[in-house]
Amino acid sequence: MSIIGKFVADDLSDSVYKKVSLIGSSALSWEDAARNAIERAGVSLKDLRIAEVVRKDIKVDDTGVVSYRTQLAVSFKIVDV
Repeated sequence: MSIIGKFVADDLSDSVYKKVSLIGSSALSWEDAARNAIERAGVSLKDLRIAEVVRKDIKVDDTGVVSYRTQLAVSFKIVDV
């Protein structure tokens, strides 16, 4: 481990991360859609690190807005088992 400022960080030279694409949906908002995607992914993906909003869209029909969708690029640390 190395100390960077006030933060303790893993030795980055030994870290490997994977980035995946997730799409969350919600009847309430884009933020809620993103939260749904992260919470669901956190069930099977451990050590989530960064989530970047890639795209937001809205599903509509004749009555108006049906749902909000948020696409995220999410990274997580690859760990030895």
